[in-house]
Amino acid sequence: MWQQSTRYPDPAVEVIDPSFAQYRVFSAAVERLATGFRWCEGPVWFGDQRSLLWSDIPNNRIMRWDEETGATSVFRKPSDHANGNTRDRQGRLVTCEHGGRRVTRTEYDGSITVIADSYQGKPLNSPNDVVVKSDGSIWFTDPPFGILGNYEGHKAKPESGQNVYRVDGASGEITAVATDVDGPNGLCFSPDENKLYLVASRATPNRLIYVYDVVDGRTLANGRVFIDAGPGTPDGFRCDIDGNLWCGWGMGSDELDGVVIYNPAGKLIGRIRLPERCANLCFGGLKRNRLFMAASQSIYALYVNTQGAPGG
Repeated sequence: MWQQSTRYPDPAVEVIDPSFAQYRVFSAAVERLATGFRWCEGPVWFGDQRSLLWSDIPNNRIMRWDEETGATSVFRKPSDHANGNTRDRQGRLVTCEHGGRRVTRTEYDGSITVIADSYQGKPLNSPNDVVVKSDGSIWFTDPPFGILGNYEGHKAKPESGQNVYRVDGASGEITAVATDVDGPNGLCFSPDENKLYLVASRATPNRLIYVYDVVDGRTLANGRVFIDAGPGTPDGFRCDIDGNLWCGWGMGSDELDGVVIYNPAGKLIGRIRLPERCANLCFGGLKRNRLFMAASQSIYALYVNTQGAPGG
């Protein structure tokens, strides 16, 4: 049975390289905010509501945690087996849906707008994770994971490649910016938006994190391996303002479950150990200095001495 540490510093927050020590808050411990879910994904912070939203994919719902009261409630059900979530630069919720095989936007009045559901006349697979660039463009990954069975979506045959897409914020035009990736999964921009990081979660023999140069804010070039995950499994991630990559991690052994932190040079500098695999994470709180971690069946949080980069 997991219990929150009463020791400071929390031994679950591990300094692997001395450079990570500056990001650890001495008197902050990993907290479990909520548990009892089937598969947590896509956390996103709504500061104007002081709340966290996340997807509980098999239960076909988006959940909400309230910072003021600590209460957990259902934000939306059914959610069309929502997975990844983010906010656009106007503060609206953007969601990847396995069930609808689409990316949607929730308008201020609660209505749903379809951003993308097909490419070149063929339906998307099962959009997985999504980020919004400062120019308003929406970038998302589209592996087939959500249509491989009926647990996280509806079983269907893939008709499109495993691509990364960009949807223009003004015209709505969709383009494939990376094609035939081996299981494209989590993605995020560097703080200056000159680089895009991308998980290839079906690469062999090991899962990989790629980094691409962003050209003219619209296309990707010079894709290369940034991290070889070895026995680990990276999933979703976000950058902090210093360009460090905070990665949801797990599967392989208990020692790998949690979050790992790499510096901009690709060096492993820190780890947050959790009792469950962490699928995805985001920064939130008043100062964007609270890390929210969506693990298998639970949501965890940790105050850190940095801030999430805007747009994450």
